[in-house]
Amino acid sequence: MVRLLIVGTGGMASNHAENFAAIPGVELVAGVDTRPAQLQGFCEKHRIAKGFALVDEALAWGEFDAVTNVTPDPAHFPTTMPLLAAGKHVLCEKPLATSAADAEAMANAAAKAGVVNMVNLTYRNGAALQKAAEMVAAGAIGKVRHFEASYLQSWLTQPAWGDWQTEPQWLWRLSTKHGSKGVLGDVGIHILDFATFIAGDAAAEVSARLATFDKAEGGQIGEYPLDANDSATMQLRLNGGAIGVVHATRFATGHLNDLRLRIYGTLGGLEVGFENQISRLRACVGEDRLTASWREVDCPAVPTVYQRFIAAIRGEGVAIPDFARGAALQRLLDRAEESAAQGGVSLAV
Repeated sequence: MVRLLIVGTGGMASNHAENFAAIPGVELVAGVDTRPAQLQGFCEKHRIAKGFALVDEALAWGEFDAVTNVTPDPAHFPTTMPLLAAGKHVLCEKPLATSAADAEAMANAAAKAGVVNMVNLTYRNGAALQKAAEMVAAGAIGKVRHFEASYLQSWLTQPAWGDWQTEPQWLWRLSTKHGSKGVLGDVGIHILDFATFIAGDAAAEVSARLATFDKAEGGQIGEYPLDANDSATMQLRLNGGAIGVVHATRFATGHLNDLRLRIYGTLGGLEVGFENQISRLRACVGEDRLTASWREVDCPAVPTVYQRFIAAIRGEGVAIPDFARGAALQRLLDRAEESAAQGGVSLAV
């Protein structure tokens, strides 16, 4: 039996609770949240016996093996570090931290503790992404030369998740004062992982531009200054020499939550998409290159991050993506932010 503690009981926590509870041999034993009413409601909903206000209180109790950390981004570092020191396995929501220094400290602490450590990059659950990465690694498109990737959301132009102009729970995403890193930190991490994981190569250099658009009179709603970036564009050079463009925005009308990658090599190309909740892969390889023909590729279902985390704890799988990957992505995000602040200059990662 794997006894699981859930730290943070906000919106995403229910998704974690439901997915873990569905895995045989996993027991949700306790929750942690500084908000008593929120904690009580969450524990009652998911039939969790114990609740604690602080991680330290849960550690003093100690009757758990693993943790899923679903706290807000700035809380990932201070809540995860004591759990690692106590030798607990940890799955942490993305981004791993809000700075490369903190993310690297978390990765080092996890390695020192020798525990299973994973970061929840949810689009790794996509069958097309995994199959595409497998094909690139097997040489199906030859040496990667060029790519273009996008993460498009429309929630600033239509109320698919709710109306950010009238529902204050969304406003933290638009305000640096309230911890937001904007679209770059929120979804940029996903599309950067999407592109570089499939390419099988890390970024060596990045240049970036960020834009924040006027969204309310005076640039503020209530206590929230709307100053976080709304759109991001990046140019990357990978270690192997390939170059590409990556962009993300919340102003993409007609796209609720869509990711796409087009990647080209010396022997072929792939188009990978997660659009309208559908994972899809198309390829132009082999003899099809001669006629520029594209074919759908069958992509078998893959285990979820929740299943992979538990499997790794049981010694039945590899803990990927781990904290080291989360730290590498945070370094890339930090460099992109620095590049934008310097007018888009190219910086080594």
